[in-house]
Amino acid sequence: MTFHAFAATKAKAHLKPFEYKPKPLGEHDVEIAITHCGICHSDVHLVDGEWGDWFPLVPGHEIIGTIVGGEGFKPGERVGVGWQCNSCGTCEYCQAGEEVLCAEHAPTCQGRFGGFADRIRVNGRFAFRIPERLLSETAAPLLCGGVTVYKPLRTYATEGSRVGVIGIGGLGHIALQFAKAIGCEVTAFSRSKDKEREARQFGADHFVTGKPRRGTLDLILNTAHAAPDMDTYLGALRPKGVFCQLGAAAEPLSVPAFALISDSLTVTGSAIGSPSVIREMLEVAARHGVAAKTEVVPMKDADAALDRTRRNRARYRMVLENP
Repeated sequence: MTFHAFAATKAKAHLKPFEYKPKPLGEHDVEIAITHCGICHSDVHLVDGEWGDWFPLVPGHEIIGTIVGGEGFKPGERVGVGWQCNSCGTCEYCQAGEEVLCAEHAPTCQGRFGGFADRIRVNGRFAFRIPERLLSETAAPLLCGGVTVYKPLRTYATEGSRVGVIGIGGLGHIALQFAKAIGCEVTAFSRSKDKEREARQFGADHFVTGKPRRGTLDLILNTAHAAPDMDTYLGALRPKGVFCQLGAAAEPLSVPAFALISDSLTVTGSAIGSPSVIREMLEVAARHGVAAKTEVVPMKDADAALDRTRRNRARYRMVLENP
């Protein structure tokens, strides 16, 4: 059997049609006929060779499709796959439900062929049933972008928490929605004044284009792919506040030690969530109507859509669709 995909053969190359024969379906694997695949900025980093030489590379790790075969699902069930497609299943982290920390963590499209394709095979533990209320084209980005922002919110925020979100883009607009769903008081930080109306629609109570007020926030999520002025944003935190970096900034965070010490602040990072967190996130999204704002284009236009994401022209997420 041959799978059909779009691949880059070297760093920064255009995506071209690509065919490959998949490995045999393993004992715990499922095969999925892909209907939709979101484009994440991580796909840009991979195609541009910034995260290593994985070529030929089929990007894509925000996948929704239907079960064709395998263990634990009925044919035709709608499922999703995110950044992780396997783990050892036996280490202390897997046993604790923290598979994302497993040393044998297997990325869906790094060293494997991803979701810019017609089909994919993954370990069934990392295929998630999609709630009926969620549309495939707006749910696909939740499989990576959604859980990336949801995990720190569920960890550090509760109803009534004062949450700031830096960057109202592909991650930020989803973070605003989840923060509001949890019942937080939400402040959106953006350099673009023209995003205020949409930021408020996504759930922001306040919109700031300048510096934040000092000592006003419990949690700050930086969804931008850049390191901010840490003096300014740590100063905006209340005692015991948390600054969480989510965007893959190329430059280091410059963290003033005295700010951490004086107010017992925490600077942390977060990536994706383990399977239990992803399932929880999908249910919360279905219950509260959280959805990515997307532009849907045919899978055949994958190269052009990836370039729009690369040039920050997507508003807010690009999603590829198979006919």
